[in-house]
Amino acid sequence: MELKEMGKRAVAAKYQLQCLTTEEKNKALCHAADALEENARGILAANARDLERARENEMHQGLLDRLMLDQGRIRAMAQGLRQVAELPDPVGECMERFDRPNGLHVEKHRVPLGVIGIIYESRPNVTADAFALCFKAGNAVILKGGSDALASNMAIAYVLQQALKDCGISGDAVQLIGDPNRAVTMAFMRMKEYVDVLIPRGGAGLIRTVVENSTIPVIETGTGNCHIYVDREADLEMAISIIVNAKTQRIGVCNACESLVIHEAIKEKLLPALARALKEYQVEIRGDEGVRQVIDCTLAVEEDYGREYLDYIISMKTVTSLEEAIAHINRYNTRHSEAIITENQENGERFLREVDAACVYVNASTRFTDGFEFGFGAEIGISTQKLHARGPMGLKELTSYKYAITGNGQVRG
Repeated sequence: MELKEMGKRAVAAKYQLQCLTTEEKNKALCHAADALEENARGILAANARDLERARENEMHQGLLDRLMLDQGRIRAMAQGLRQVAELPDPVGECMERFDRPNGLHVEKHRVPLGVIGIIYESRPNVTADAFALCFKAGNAVILKGGSDALASNMAIAYVLQQALKDCGISGDAVQLIGDPNRAVTMAFMRMKEYVDVLIPRGGAGLIRTVVENSTIPVIETGTGNCHIYVDREADLEMAISIIVNAKTQRIGVCNACESLVIHEAIKEKLLPALARALKEYQVEIRGDEGVRQVIDCTLAVEEDYGREYLDYIISMKTVTSLEEAIAHINRYNTRHSEAIITENQENGERFLREVDAACVYVNASTRFTDGFEFGFGAEIGISTQKLHARGPMGLKELTSYKYAITGNGQVRG
């Protein structure tokens, strides 16, 4: 099906979705969850074809793991749909109401965005997750997954479409672009006539390509060069625990810690114990001269401070003050998640105020930047921009609002 036809069908579907009740949406989500489990054999067969092709192309083992599906992961996808069904429906919420002196009554109502386009990479579970969130928020969605997972994504999308049709809902509420050609992806980015918002999910290259080429408004979901600053008044045992968790609990995620900033007053006490803790996970340290005065490590260069490694590597920088730490972080971060470890309340509050990021922590791991951890049930991504949505994007972030005004004959003089 050509892109324009997909766009027309999505627009038609969005008007049907906006009329669905919460009960109808929840019933459809639960039926879709059941359908994923019932059709697991076909989905796994498609996934096996993707895995075979990936191995032939010598895909990295870590990426193979992200691509692979099994019975457990399909059950998790289905459970994700059921969890979204249990979340409060944001559509129709009255966000505020007020009366004007002329007697007009004004209400601000939460409404769907309309048609959402999502361009994403390898993980096939995103197909189900993105559908569930967009659908619950009343949006039609057009998906463009990576070529590595094409067979898996098509199998999942087909099951979801059939489940919607079983419930009397247009299958065009979720559509998947099956052509892996780059030119098709570029054309998709220019479908402003049909798509209201475009969301890229993936690495820095994908996000940059979408931002630079799309004529559709883009919600930029971020790469994560996340920092932890260890203040001179930090609890060092707490600091080591948080750093090890943020760096090693999962390395291939955008909320992992990639950069460490250390007040020079505590480097002698902190660094030997921290280096031993990181060595247990075979983490490579790249430090400045201040760090290298205390521990043996690779010398950090300029590009290390702005790099999202997604690997067992961490950069370290020593500073002489909180002001210098904040300036360094604001220069090199990606506006994702930043943390300070300190027992000084004033320093913690200043860090919260002055660091420019979607999520800023005091005495906690950056790994908590996640829709599920925030109680949103799930997320469509982590927005690192400032317009419309910022941070973990749950159901409410997939809506807009409109004003409903009621009068009794008022005219403007």
